[in-house]
Amino acid sequence: MNEDFSNKVTILKALAILLVVSGHLEFSLLGMFTPYSFQLALFFFISGYLFKEKYLDDVLTFVQRRFNSLLIPYFWYNLFYLGVTVLIFKLTGKFWGEPITLKNFFITPFLNGHQFDLSCPLWFVTQLFMTMIVFLFLFRVLRSIKDNKYFHLTVFTLLGVMAIPVSKIVKLDPLMLIVVRTMFSVFFVYLGYYYRHYIEDKIDIFTAKWMGAIIVLQSILWMFNRDYDPEHGIGLSYVLVWARFDQQLIVPVITAITGIWASLLVVKIIYPYVKDIKFVKLMGENTYHIMANHLLVMYIITAAFLKINGIPITERANHDIYWIYNPVQTTYLYFVLTMVISTYAGVFQKYIKKNFLSFDKYTD
Repeated sequence: MNEDFSNKVTILKALAILLVVSGHLEFSLLGMFTPYSFQLALFFFISGYLFKEKYLDDVLTFVQRRFNSLLIPYFWYNLFYLGVTVLIFKLTGKFWGEPITLKNFFITPFLNGHQFDLSCPLWFVTQLFMTMIVFLFLFRVLRSIKDNKYFHLTVFTLLGVMAIPVSKIVKLDPLMLIVVRTMFSVFFVYLGYYYRHYIEDKIDIFTAKWMGAIIVLQSILWMFNRDYDPEHGIGLSYVLVWARFDQQLIVPVITAITGIWASLLVVKIIYPYVKDIKFVKLMGENTYHIMANHLLVMYIITAAFLKINGIPITERANHDIYWIYNPVQTTYLYFVLTMVISTYAGVFQKYIKKNFLSFDKYTD
């Protein structure tokens, strides 16, 4: 992987996590593209973009690496947030999560990942693990049937498009939630793979005509948006963890694609200006830790605001996990502080792991 390619991917990851955090603060970094309308699809896209074909013939190595990079850190964080949740309960009387059981610790992470509210964004990690395993095996099967990119694209597209109708037809018990989420997400994994191999260096999709077409399409999609009034539903946004697409059928798929296109365009434009900014790289290299810790950072910031203003911390317990103090005035301060603190928390954790928890330096 050459340095230029690696840097662009890192910046794309940084943009993706910025979009996630800004979404949880209920504002959009990209105007016409609403929070929750494509951010997670972008992460799945990046995973497919980075997928190496060699793993199609080396399944065991792929599974081992995804297990080590995704699940092992996940359950360390699960243990950490168990302790944090218990501590907050003792201090405030509010338990931010489900009852402490073996099922909720080991099984719920794969069902919905909301066993602890403060770490609930990490539901994406276990879903990514399941999606990538399904993608690998499905891709192997499709390749054995017919080694044709259009055939593969058709099958994966059908899975993604059919996920929403299926969610409206079947009873969404925990297992069906996994099925629907995987159908939806595996399409975007393949889309990332397809883009890298068959579009990126062969078709220029960032011309003025393409930009005009996307703007027109997104303006049409905006007519389906309902985010300006919660009573109308979520519109362009969707809540993938619960397979909640409201009354939409195809709009979430389309707006996810247009959002991914916009993200790629943004990186293309800003790359020359940000490629040497260290903090941007650090964000892209620590997306896992930012995903894991940003709600806790927001919680701590809110506690500080409450303390400064003489409001009991128990007031925090009267609101949901995403509530922040005086959002009209503080949202952007939350955003900046959260990105800085959670990024460097990730840097610190990597430093500790490398220098104090690794045994590699003691071996030949």
